Amino acid sequence: MPMDILEFFGLFGGLALFLHGMQMMSSGLEAAAGNRMKAVLEKLTANRFMGILLGALITTAVQSSSATTVMVVGFVNAGIMNLNQAVWLIFGANVGKTTTGLLIALDVGALAPIVAFVGVFMMVFLKKPSLQHIGQLLAGLGILFIGMDMMSASMEPLREVPAFVNMMATLSNPILGIAFGAIFTALIQSSAASVGILQTLAAAGVVEFSGAVYVLFGQNIGTCITAVMASFGTSRDAKRATCVHLLFNVIGTVIFTVVVMVTPLVSIIESTVPGPMTQIAVMHVFFNLATTILLIPFGNMLAKLATRILPDLPETEKPTGMRLAYLTPLTSGGKDGGLGVSAIVVDQLRNELHRMLEMARQNVDASFKAVMDRDTTPLERVEQREQYIDFLNKEISRYISHLIAIETNERGSKIVSCLFSISGNIERIGDHADNLSGYTRMLVEQDISFSEYALAEIGQMRSVSLRAVSALLSSDAGSPDWLTHVAQMEQKIDDMTADFQRDQLVRMRNGICSDEACILYSELLTDFERIGDHVLNIAQELTKAKTAL
Repeated sequence: MPMDILEFFGLFGGLALFLHGMQMMSSGLEAAAGNRMKAVLEKLTANRFMGILLGALITTAVQSSSATTVMVVGFVNAGIMNLNQAVWLIFGANVGKTTTGLLIALDVGALAPIVAFVGVFMMVFLKKPSLQHIGQLLAGLGILFIGMDMMSASMEPLREVPAFVNMMATLSNPILGIAFGAIFTALIQSSAASVGILQTLAAAGVVEFSGAVYVLFGQNIGTCITAVMASFGTSRDAKRATCVHLLFNVIGTVIFTVVVMVTPLVSIIESTVPGPMTQIAVMHVFFNLATTILLIPFGNMLAKLATRILPDLPETEKPTGMRLAYLTPLTSGGKDGGLGVSAIVVDQLRNELHRMLEMARQNVDASFKAVMDRDTTPLERVEQREQYIDFLNKEISRYISHLIAIETNERGSKIVSCLFSISGNIERIGDHADNLSGYTRMLVEQDISFSEYALAEIGQMRSVSLRAVSALLSSDAGSPDWLTHVAQMEQKIDDMTADFQRDQLVRMRNGICSDEACILYSELLTDFERIGDHVLNIAQELTKAKTAL
């Protein structure tokens, strides 16, 4: 009986549940162990075998090699790991992604309703957040296999659709089979779902195992699309990590296509492994495990090849103008909130904020000095940096607003909210430095001079302001002792402001300074005091963020 519309809807409903279950698992693991996972990765990826094992375990846990490879691209882009370390995690991710097919072949889906019930029960009735996160992971696993069962049931009638059967018969052609597998997997951005669908087609008798192997090889290439999209707008090394992922699967596909064509590998698996679903699962494991073993000695060479394919840009071709150096674009980075997204983005945000804060520090330094020297020469550079600070604040704020909207991890949301506040306070420090630049122009254009007493006080303001802003760049940032130190500096700025205001009144009474100079000096004191306020605000938010980790 031909496939009717309700069965067609069942296919897409099952796929929706499968992908949603995978997302739930990813989010649950991120909430339960995202930051701890990041710490483990940073420490253990130097060893190639440990890196492969970690990549396999993480991918097995979230049932998504895409989540792992996107995380790796993010870590490389954030400078947390180098390209050679990333290679081993990518190898492991390709091994770990085979477990979904094995679980489907072993009919673990029979227990799916019970697993989903236990997970939902934990999410709804348990109050401890860590147990709720584990429940989310279990619920996602159960929903994933319920979706797979729905897809399997809806595909049974496809055996009676001649057009579909004829189309699938053409996939015995290696080129067509690989192309079909790659394109289909790229469209749904999930090799686990794509392989699962292939298994259900084989189980329904719609596709022969001899043709399914080529589709399977193509699916391994198609899964790279998510990492490719995540690498848009990232550093050169992050793009190279994606290139390694693509090279791994292309090389594996070329090798296994030749092996299948010249050896009886397909016949051996058909005769020794029962059932088409299990046969596909075994071939999937064999493909990725054998490719990993073959390429382990050449991992560093793959990294070098990726560097040859994507060499450093010549100076004339390097991007110019204002740009984000660490954050990936909103259209590709972290849109699904998967494993490691919060951990990655926190590091990327910190790096961007560090850049932004360093620019603000330079502007505070240059602006105070320009006032003291009555020199407008450095002001053009100050204004350029101020525009850059405004640009970074706008882009970081947009990014954080997007992230907060999709962040399901309460701890991650708290950290990101702190970083949002920090960005705004840095921008305000830049504004006050820009105000100082304006005073310099007024001093020169209106021929106003500060007294020697006032200039000496401005020199002290500059020194204290620089120490305060520089403290925010310290490696100790976020610790209680550090916060106390910053609070003491902010109090010193308040005390100095009050003292200098009293001294100014004395000079005014004694006729030492002009009315115009007094007005400018009062404005300057206000900016000085506000810089201290924003420094303390940033310090408090940094401490909150560190406490939430």
